[in-house]
Amino acid sequence: MIVADYLTEIKAKLITSPIIDKIDIVKERALSDQGYFRARLNLTNGDFLEVVEFFKLKGDKCITETYRYQWMDATKTQLIKIWDNVEHFPNLPNFPHHIHIGEESNVYSSVCMNILEIIDLISQEIK
Repeated sequence: MIVADYLTEIKAKLITSPIIDKIDIVKERALSDQGYFRARLNLTNGDFLEVVEFFKLKGDKCITETYRYQWMDATKTQLIKIWDNVEHFPNLPNFPHHIHIGEESNVYSSVCMNILEIIDLISQEIK
């Protein structure tokens, strides 16, 4: 899969997802061997989701390198969950992949996910 195809797949997923009400693509970039996508999404239940993903082409697949998916309530003041793999404060556990539940400091080990997988996961959680 080439980088542009992966970006097209992400946008198609967002457009066709029954849990997404509004899409605001903040930035996207496709180079021959890497890409970036950032969007702010309003969900049909009123919640807000921001997705940010940087990925690289490895073989014929796009592999997520760094990511942050932040799910909040409609007011954008109450954190529901964050999935990420970025560095954290020294006093927080240092897991390669994180999930924060309810607040930034409530962090647990997670697995690497891409935007396509996060939309599927949240779809299951808000049914």
